Amino acid sequence: MATPQIKPVSGTMGPGSGWPRRTSNANQTTFDNKFPSQQPPMINRPINLYPLTNYTFGTKEPLFEKDPSVPARFQRMREEFEKIGMRRSVEGVLLVHEHGLPHVLLLQLGTTFFKLPGGELSPGEDEVEGLKRLLTETLGRQDGVKQDWVVEDTIGNWWRPNFEPPQYPYVPPHITKPKEHKRLFLVQLAEKALFAVPKNYKLVAAPLFELYDNSQGYGPIISSLPQALCRFNFIYM
Repeated sequence: MATPQIKPVSGTMGPGSGWPRRTSNANQTTFDNKFPSQQPPMINRPINLYPLTNYTFGTKEPLFEKDPSVPARFQRMREEFEKIGMRRSVEGVLLVHEHGLPHVLLLQLGTTFFKLPGGELSPGEDEVEGLKRLLTETLGRQDGVKQDWVVEDTIGNWWRPNFEPPQYPYVPPHITKPKEHKRLFLVQLAEKALFAVPKNYKLVAAPLFELYDNSQGYGPIISSLPQALCRFNFIYM
């Protein structure tokens, strides 16, 4: 197969053309002062990823959803919205690696449904402390040893504008009262850990290339994780 040739865009691309237009040295100076040429600061410290083989997986009693069906879930959301307002939920992104490639730990229910560990916050509950509680309820070990969850940073905000399945990474302009706000956090795992997985779930490690652009298989939130995680610097231990 012949290599396709990339053709330049037609038109003159001389000085002062394109964006931003610079018609004078004064404008050039103003632009450079406002947006100085420098390396962006490193906001996030490096994240250590440990091999999947470092972790042990046990089982515990099943963990069932609060609602028996999707219509029941939205009916409960509607009732709670009238009493306490918008639902707040949090989910944790737990990363491991295999052969130097990041994998996301997902809970699998049945053959086609995948979710991140997390859930709903109680009214007034702190997001980070609530996520730690939910991670312990979902994956915490059962031998009395306290699990240490290190919540690193927010990696996404998703909004549900109506009492319906669609969620978006923004609030549509015509929506004044979103029905749910979901925040995703990156969780730094310890070098070794034991996870207890509810019997009605499987814990699977999905590589980023499997998630990327695969909303049909994993939904819009999970399939967007490769883009959300690309700003982090991973160190493979």
